[in-house]
Amino acid sequence: VYGALRGRALAGIHGDEKTRIFCQKQEAELLSIAGHFLNDEKLRDKHWGTYAQAFFNGEELVVEKLSV
Repeated sequence: VYGALRGRALAGIHGDEKTRIFCQKQEAELLSIAGHFLNDEKLRDKHWGTYAQAFFNGEELVVEKLSV
């Protein structure tokens, strides 16, 4: 997403756990990759308002800050 990611973002809805979500400003209320999700409560603590990527690491959905 070029810009702010708001609302809900779903990737890998057919089970692809290698899918990633990239955004310039993470403000989503829900992120989901292949059915693994994080909701608003956990997302506000994870790099809110920054460049970020979300991915499934084999155990959990992870949100990481991206350097610009």
